Amino acid sequence: MYRPKQFEIADDAEMLDLIRANGFAVLVTHGADSMIASHVPLHLVPDGDGWLLWGHLAKANTQWQAFDGQAEALAIFSGPHTYISPDWYETEKSVPTWNYEAVHVYGAPRVMDDPKAVVARLASLTAQYEDGRETPWSMAGLPDDFVAAQIKGIVAFEMPITRLEGKRKMSQNRKPEDVRGAMAGLKKTGRADDETVAGIMADANKDRV
Repeated sequence: MYRPKQFEIADDAEMLDLIRANGFAVLVTHGADSMIASHVPLHLVPDGDGWLLWGHLAKANTQWQAFDGQAEALAIFSGPHTYISPDWYETEKSVPTWNYEAVHVYGAPRVMDDPKAVVARLASLTAQYEDGRETPWSMAGLPDDFVAAQIKGIVAFEMPITRLEGKRKMSQNRKPEDVRGAMAGLKKTGRADDETVAGIMADANKDRV
């Protein structure tokens, strides 16, 4: 990923936090004739001294057939992002841009063939996204034969992480007055995503604004 120094996220812990907070990813692999991409939730799991991503695809999605544990894949996680109008800048003429943060994760996916391990991972993933609900749904109430039938329609996989690349482009290259102007402009739009980006901009530029 192209990431100028002022936008680079160098800390692995920050990148892992972004993955946890934005778990719906794009998984890209090499197909026989072209690239293949799937939009899929991926769950971060400890793996010895490192980490792996766990997920599953519909068995009808042939992308999983390339998951041999050798071929490299790329998982793209996108954080909050939004349009930045040059009207919000105060110091000089400029052009529109886009503020965003993202993490690219590299590794070689491999198919999981242990049904019990797959069910345990599914239960963990469900618990993660049900957390905070007044009455969280749980797989525990489902009959075993029903669960067994359902997992026959998916292919679970895990991808040990070999490399992380992170980028947080939040106006760090602009003058402090421009950063403040853009943050103020975002807060006036009334959109929740813009408010979130304004907060990230404040943190990314906290030593300057």
